[in-house]
Amino acid sequence: MDFTMAFDIPPADRARLRELAKRQAEIAALPVMRDRERMWYALNDGEPGARPPVMIESWTFDRDFMPESVFQCVSETGRGIENQLLRNIRQHELIGDDHVCPSTFDIGWWAHIDQFGVKIESRSVKDYQGVETGYEYIHPIKDLERDFGMLKPAKCSVDRAGTLAYQAILEELLGEFLPVRIRTGTFGPTMLTNNVIQLMGMDAYFTAMFEAPDAVHRLMAFLRDNALAIMRWAEAENLLRLNNGNQDSFGTSKNFTTKLPAPGHDPAHVRLRDMWGCANSQETVGVSPAMFHEFCFPYYRDVVEPMGLLYYGCCEPTHPYWEDLRTLPHLKKISINRWCDQGFMGEALKGTGVVFSRKPDPNLLAVPAKLDGDAWAAHIRETLEAAPGIPIEFIVRDVYTVHGDLGNARRAVEIARQEIDRRRRR
Repeated sequence: MDFTMAFDIPPADRARLRELAKRQAEIAALPVMRDRERMWYALNDGEPGARPPVMIESWTFDRDFMPESVFQCVSETGRGIENQLLRNIRQHELIGDDHVCPSTFDIGWWAHIDQFGVKIESRSVKDYQGVETGYEYIHPIKDLERDFGMLKPAKCSVDRAGTLAYQAILEELLGEFLPVRIRTGTFGPTMLTNNVIQLMGMDAYFTAMFEAPDAVHRLMAFLRDNALAIMRWAEAENLLRLNNGNQDSFGTSKNFTTKLPAPGHDPAHVRLRDMWGCANSQETVGVSPAMFHEFCFPYYRDVVEPMGLLYYGCCEPTHPYWEDLRTLPHLKKISINRWCDQGFMGEALKGTGVVFSRKPDPNLLAVPAKLDGDAWAAHIRETLEAAPGIPIEFIVRDVYTVHGDLGNARRAVEIARQEIDRRRRR
């Protein structure tokens, strides 16, 4: 294939992209970025008194953050590159959180992974502004015991030539300002219960725990083994790239650490143990700790074991399952969302070195047209008081609109920093 022709970018688009790449490089070189890097290293390396970073995940409110009016490129390839560059620039210029602007332009391997041998289709719906928000899966498994046989081991492949050719094209276009790097995570689909819900749905899954427990164990073992097979395929194919710097473990939680790679690292061959990984089980929020222990925990424990460091959790409360979660191998960060008992987790994490990854209530930022600064400040203080002496990060997620006023997001960051400074002076 002639990749130059396949990714043809018109001259006007090229000029626009080079201009943006130069601007991103300028931002990445600012002294404040080195300060932020040091902040993240201190947090992730467990330095006493590390300052909590504050992040706002902006992609969920792209209707406000990345409106059509900000784009100039007309080609499909150009538009995709423009989106990546603009996102980094605007995060710094308009929100000003503790995002570290990348000094590289990052891409992933062109990998194709057929996880189950069955297609999982979905339907989505648009909200009143025409943005696709709600969705549902069309579950291929209708009866677990009857339909389990349709699942097949994962088939994996990678187009190395295509990836490297695309990297060369980008390097010629952007490399004067931003080196083009291939970045990866661990590849394995470690959100096991999310796979379950895609395959059979939540009602059927919960019912099967009572009516067909052996079949549920069989499914979970299959998903675990499949995930591990994909991870080990990527490791054996030498596709893994260290993610111990300006990459995310999960949900814009930055990975800067000197704790990875693991001892014995060979720069020519990255291992799973050299990598940050992540896992969560949002779908079992309605499952008792005893049932989580029986049907979920053993499989999660096994699937995260090969990783170097682990970020666990997302939108599920983690305190009910802490007796299991605290024994997960390599646990370094745990999600503490609005439904989590902060006081319980603040006590539980004392002396563990595990980061209290706080997800503030997004409703405080998304529901009112103007941020209630006093309520937001009190919300931040509640976390700081619940976890004294515990390493903390604030990751604001699931904000789906700021009502066209990005100043709300910027002000939320400023208020959070003020509360952090006030606490640190005490």
